[in-house]
Formats: sequence, C-alpha cells, structure tokens
Amino acid sequence: MRFFPTIKPFRPASTNPPTTTWKFFLWAVQGAWPGILWATFWSACSGSMEAISATILGDVIDAANTANPSTVFSDHLWLFISFVGLYLIARPLIFGLTTHAAAIVVEPNLFPLILSRMHRWTLGQAVTFFDNDFAGRIAQKQMQVARAATDVVSGSIETMAFSLASVIGSVALLSTINGWISLLLVGWIAAYILFIRGFLKKVRGASGARAAARAMVTGQIVDTVTNMKTVKLFAHARHEDGVALEAMNGFRDKAIEYGIISSWFRLSLMALAGVLPVLLVGATVWLWSQGGATSGDIAAAGAIAFRLAQMTGWVSFSLMSIFGNLGEVEDGVKTLTPPYTLQDATGAKEMPRVRGEVQMEHVTFAYGRKTEDGRGGVDDLNLSIKAGEKIGIVGASGAGKSTLVALLLRLYDAEKGRILIDGIDVRTVTQESLRRQIGMVTQETAMFNRTARENIMYGNPAATEDMMIAAAKQAEAHEFILNLRDFAGRKGYDAYLGERGVKLSGGQRQRIALARAFLKDAPILVLDEATSALDSEVEASIQDALTSVMRGKTVLAIAHRLSTIAEMDRIVVLDAGRVVEQGSHAELLAQAGLYARYWNRQSGGFIGTDEKEAAE
Repeated sequence: MRFFPTIKPFRPASTNPPTTTWKFFLWAVQGAWPGILWATFWSACSGSMEAISATILGDVIDAANTANPSTVFSDHLWLFISFVGLYLIARPLIFGLTTHAAAIVVEPNLFPLILSRMHRWTLGQAVTFFDNDFAGRIAQKQMQVARAATDVVSGSIETMAFSLASVIGSVALLSTINGWISLLLVGWIAAYILFIRGFLKKVRGASGARAAARAMVTGQIVDTVTNMKTVKLFAHARHEDGVALEAMNGFRDKAIEYGIISSWFRLSLMALAGVLPVLLVGATVWLWSQGGATSGDIAAAGAIAFRLAQMTGWVSFSLMSIFGNLGEVEDGVKTLTPPYTLQDATGAKEMPRVRGEVQMEHVTFAYGRKTEDGRGGVDDLNLSIKAGEKIGIVGASGAGKSTLVALLLRLYDAEKGRILIDGIDVRTVTQESLRRQIGMVTQETAMFNRTARENIMYGNPAATEDMMIAAAKQAEAHEFILNLRDFAGRKGYDAYLGERGVKLSGGQRQRIALARAFLKDAPILVLDEATSALDSEVEASIQDALTSVMRGKTVLAIAHRLSTIAEMDRIVVLDAGRVVEQGSHAELLAQAGLYARYWNRQSGGFIGTDEKEAAE
C-alpha cells in the first residue's frame, strides 16, 4: 500500500491545449495536483527547518551562557534531546521525504505526462502543419516544452515553498527578538522582490529567443542528416556545413545575450545579499548592547541572516532558471498549440466498413490559391466510381491527381463541393475511421526505422504472423526480407530497416509498402505509381498478386506509365483540375484526344509532364 499520492504519467488531457502560458500550465498538469501538493508540503516542511534550527541553536547558546557548566546538561536535558533529535532524526527524515516527493513522485512522472499530451496533440495536426516546419524542430519543441514545464513545476516546488516557509519562519523568529528587526527583514525582502522582478522579465525574453535559436539548429541539422544521401550526391557537404554554422552562430548570439544578463544579475544579487547580514546582525548586536537581546539572539539572527543570504543566491538562480524555462515553454507553445486546421465534425461518427462507392460532386480545392493560376488542385471536379470498379487516373503534373487522392483521404477539406463514400459525406465521420477504409501505396514509400515485421504489420496490427508472411509473399517481399541483416546482427523480419527504409532499394521499399497495403485489406485501394520502383521482371511477378488483391475492391490507380492501367475498367483523364475524358483504354484511343496523344507520344511507357506538352 502506498502512503503517498502518485501521478499517472500518460493520462490524457480532457481539453485542448490553451495558447496562453499560465493556462497551458494548468492544462499540462491536469490530474497531477495530488503529487504536486504532496511535494510542496514536504518542501515547505524543509524550509521551516531553517528557522527551527536557528531557534534551538539560540536556546542552546543561551543555556550555555546562563547555566552552571557542571549541571548544564541535567538542567536543560530536554533542550539537548530536542537539539540532537532535530539534527539526527527530524531534519534528515524531512529532507529525505522532500527529495523522495520531488525525485520519485513528481519529476519522473510529470515529464512523460506533459510530453505525451504534447505529442498526442501534435499527432492530430493536419499534414500542412508538418509540411511547413522541420521534423527535427517539431520534435525538439515537444521535448523542450515538456522538459522546461517540468523544471518550472519542480523548481517552483523546491524554491517557492521552501523559501516561503523559510522566510515566514525567519520573520516569526526575529519578531520574538524584536519587532523592528523583523521589519528590517521584511523591507529587505521587498527590495529583493523588486530586484528579481526587474531582471526576470529580461531573462524570460532572452531565454525564449535562445530556445528558438536552439530549435532552429536542431531542425537544420536533422534536415541535413535526413537528406544525407542527397548531400553526398551533390557534393554539398561544405554548403550544409555553412548553413549549420549560420544557425549555430545565431544560437551563439542569443546565448551570449542571455549570458550578459546572467552576469549582471549575479553581480547585483551578491551586492544585495551582502546587505542582509549587516542589517540583521548589526541591529541585534546593537539591541544586545542596550540590554534588549541575548547572545543566543545574536547567534540566531546571525544564523538566519547568513542562511538567507546564501539562500537568496540559490533562490535567485532557481527563479532565473524557472523564468528561463518559462521563456522556453512560451516559445514552444507558440509552435505546438495552434488549433487544428482540420478537425472532426462535432458528433462525428465512426465510418462502418464500406462497399467502396465514391462520389465527388463539384469539388474545388486549390491550396488556398486561385484555381486559375494553374499550379495544381482541382476545379469543379465531378466523378462517380462504383463499388468494386477499377479506375486509372491519368494527367500531366499539376493536373490534380494527387489532390484528388488527398481529398478522398481527407488530408485536406474541399473548399467547395463534397465527397461521399457509400453516400456518407467524409466530413461527417472521424478522420481515422475514414482512412481505415482506404489502403494506399505511393511512389515515395515511407518506412519506419523499425523491424520489417513492424513495418508490414502497420497495415493491420491485429494480424497474425502467418497473415503477415502471406502478405509479404504476395508482394514478392518474403525472400529478400529473409536475407536482411542489420547493424546489430538481427536478421529477417527482425532486422531494422533504417530511417525511412534507407537500407532498402526503392523496389524493396515498395514491395514492403505493397505488403502493408495487402495486409490492411481495405475496401478502397489507392495505387499512386505503386509499381514505379519495380523492375519489369518483379512487376510482372506481382501483377497476379495485385489482380488478386484488387478483386472486390474499389481501386484508384495513378500512373504515368500507361501500360500499368490499360486494363482498368475505366480511365479518367484530368487536365487543369477537371475530368476532360473518361472511358476504357480502347474508347479513349478511339476518341483521339488527350489520352491518345499521351499514349502515342510516350517513350518507354511514360507520360511527358512538360507543361507545354500538356497544353498541346
């Protein structure tokens, strides 16, 4: 049985993250208050030990001054028992419980609590959020916010509660000596607070700027490392070094600005801290000279004065760290907490398994631009696809093929019109339930730096090992997977594929992606140049598998290599975001239109994508 409260480290937040700093903190620590208050209580108890220790020390000195040396211990037995008990039992126990509460209850649980909430929120952002930023910078911001927010909370517990209890206890102790001495301490504390307040505003701003510059360095380096093969191929190591050094220099400048503020802060602080012992000890000695204080009072006031003077340095630097972390939290919150641009509708329901009928009615989407600028998107597009129908989609670059698929997956919302699947508007169901109905294989296949097994099982985490291997065999991936071996000696399906599948050839990555889509077994299948990275022999060997997998599914196949879609039930030709032709391969050739020109002019089976050619 636990005798202390706990913090559930992965508890979801009940609301969306606010964009203002203090409200964000309340959101971040939802559900953690019992543990935080527990740690705060013991920190305050530790702080109170300072005044209690000084009081007993003063009493011991007075007892030594007034008692007969031969009977001092017998005359003041309980005083000495209290003194020993305080220093050998109570004080170590309370400080131990304080450390336990901070280092076991709060810090190890608060960090994953905040990080999991930030990561969960970031996962829900639309793809445009990730398109507009560095992957490394986003990851850095998540870690930055979680670490800084944790440090603010734990620092506040250790500093605020401890120092507040120490100050209250010190004022109470000094008031028993003389009320005017306690007022001197109160006045000094007021001056100290004004001093701290002025400096910490500057610290907060400088820290935020430093954090932003640090995140830019991380983002730049991760961007370079992620694209290292391109850097090598273009022999641009020197260029990338220059770009990184520029970002590092920006961080250095911000770090120096922060350091200048810190230096002035410490100099001023030490001067102010030196005033306190002079005030308290000097005033108490003067009272003693007037018969208004004892030797023990001088010792107690001195102990308090020197302890508070020392503590002001620790408190000030703790506050500086807290406000510095506040600046980092503010900087991260600006990046990570914008509201979702693509949300489930209020009351959105789960989409049931569908037959696969697709209806696009007057759909327009131009990425926020005007549709007539000719730079991609779809314009008043109408398209009907029957359940189980196999559709080939053809068009030059910028004709709207990828946009059509992205809108079907609801990676974006149509600016006009609507998209229906089995008569259900895709905007009325949850995004995840919609995307579970659609399997997709793209030309640029995405692999996780995980095992081959995990990458294939991503299509259906509930699948059995036999189902996973069957899908790999269908995709002609089983044989090469068995021969995989990673840097740690793991083999076959247990081998890691490297970041983005870098250890595989393009054809191998595409076959694993096909296996993943086969395993998903969704009623709608989108193939976006799904066999473009395969050589002719491998492509021919998996055509039967593709034909088998497509049976009974609605298929949308995008291809520049027209031979791969010639056998589709219907071919849809897009131009400038509209459907300009549709029919079977033979029907479109007979029309002698755009598709026929593509077919006649392609070399090696590819559509020419030059804009001039498309215009012709």
